[in-house]
Amino acid sequence: MSNPLSDLIAEKGVLLADGAMGTNLFAMGLMSGDAPELWNEDHPEKITRLHQDFVDAGADIILTNSFGGTRHRLKLHNAQDRVFDLNKKAAELARAVADNAGRKVIVAGSVGPTGELLVPLGALTFEAAVEAFKEQMEGLKAGGADVAWIETMSSPEEIRAAAEAAIAVGMPYTFTGSFDTAGKTMMGLSPKDIFGVVASEPEQPVALGANCGVGAPDILSSLLDMSEANPEATLIVKGNCGIPQFQGEKIVYSGTPELMADYVHLAIDAGATIIGGCCGTSCDHLKAMRMALDHHQKDGRPTLEKIVEKIGPLKNKSAGEGANQPRRERRGRRRA
Repeated sequence: MSNPLSDLIAEKGVLLADGAMGTNLFAMGLMSGDAPELWNEDHPEKITRLHQDFVDAGADIILTNSFGGTRHRLKLHNAQDRVFDLNKKAAELARAVADNAGRKVIVAGSVGPTGELLVPLGALTFEAAVEAFKEQMEGLKAGGADVAWIETMSSPEEIRAAAEAAIAVGMPYTFTGSFDTAGKTMMGLSPKDIFGVVASEPEQPVALGANCGVGAPDILSSLLDMSEANPEATLIVKGNCGIPQFQGEKIVYSGTPELMADYVHLAIDAGATIIGGCCGTSCDHLKAMRMALDHHQKDGRPTLEKIVEKIGPLKNKSAGEGANQPRRERRGRRRA
């Protein structure tokens, strides 16, 4: 089925997604514990400026400021009755920037996890999760989002709930897991098993893959697992910009623009179709990533050893490593 994201992939081959929302909003004055989604109405000019900066840096895809836009997240800020309006506004702000870009830019409606555990581990039923995601996505669709961008997921059941919601409201969708726990998601999903999560759904995702996690080397390890398991898949990687470190009271990320450029080259050769940055990724990083994408020369599928050599050691073992874990940890220590 044709949709704007698939059409742009067909036109350009590999797309650049944007950088970090939260990290950059903190630099603009967002305080820890505040809900970024409230800024869609309280400080729309700042959200617009960030979207514009990402487009100016070369992003083909910009994510709406709606990651925590379900009622389950917004209730922590007494905003559970504003779900539709806040998500609609988030999409409208991004849509206005995309429409004025002078080139095709995709507006991806960011949909993060509810923050609740589904039955039987928690109290949230599957049906209630679907309804919560539908409520959010209806706002995103009304505001002009091209695609529901389901991200940073740990639970296969929650991915399915979000996928069913997207199908119900008539939106194409993507999804990504965060493989941050010994190479798997917190709920035990392996990169190679991601393809079976929504296999029974009547509409399949436009793309799927990994985001966030613990750094560029680790997300590329997950990408290798995914592209090996399904070489024909349209894969997303949106990795963190290095590792967070405290500098005084501030958290900064260790990744340089040069490291993120190398990450782009490796990601393309490892099979990614959509490449972006997650936590810590600034517009300066994104400019370097755009340059790398535009000037990429194929260099063959990278090995894990090459990834470690180019951009540093793994922080976790990979999902399929098992008894070989100490070998990779030793290699990382040698580099460090």
